[in-house]
Amino acid sequence: MTETTPYDADRARFTRQALARLVLCDHVVDVADGAAGLVATEDDPDTGPGGRVSQASQLIELAERALISAVIYEREQGSSWAEIAQYLGIGPAEAEERFAANLDGWNTAFDVPYRLDDTGRKRIPQLPTAAYDPAWACDRLDTWARNRFTLVNDERPVSSGLVMVVPKN
Repeated sequence: MTETTPYDADRARFTRQALARLVLCDHVVDVADGAAGLVATEDDPDTGPGGRVSQASQLIELAERALISAVIYEREQGSSWAEIAQYLGIGPAEAEERFAANLDGWNTAFDVPYRLDDTGRKRIPQLPTAAYDPAWACDRLDTWARNRFTLVNDERPVSSGLVMVVPKN
C-alpha cells in the first residue's frame, strides 16, 4: 500500500512529537467534553437509572486513552520510563510493560500507515485521526481552545506551540 493520500504531505510537516501532542490534545478534549456533560443537572429527569454512572465510567475510559497518549507523547519527546513511572507511582519496568503495546502500535502505524478493510478495497488509517490528518486537528483544537479559554490571545493556542519539521534547503 504505497499510494499516497492528501494527508501525507500535511503530516510530513509535523514531527512525530507534534503528532503525538495533537493526539494527546484531541483525547484531552474528549475528556473535558465528557466531564462537562456530567455538570449540568437540567437533563437529570430524562436520564435513565444508572445513566450518570454510565457517563462517569465512559469518562474513565476517555481518561485512560488520554493517559496512553500522554505516555506516547512523553516518549516521543525523550522522557525515560523512570521519569514517566514516577508520576504513575510504579516502577520503570512496570510502566514500560503497561504501555509497550500502545507504543508499539504507535510506532508500527508510521511504518504501516494503513490496513485494508475486510473487503480488501478500502484503506483504514492506523494512526489516530489527529495524527493522520493534523491540519484538520489543528483547526479543530485551536477553535476548541479559543472558544473555552477567554484570556488566550493566540489565534492558534494549540498549533502554535507544536514542534514542526524544519524544511531542508
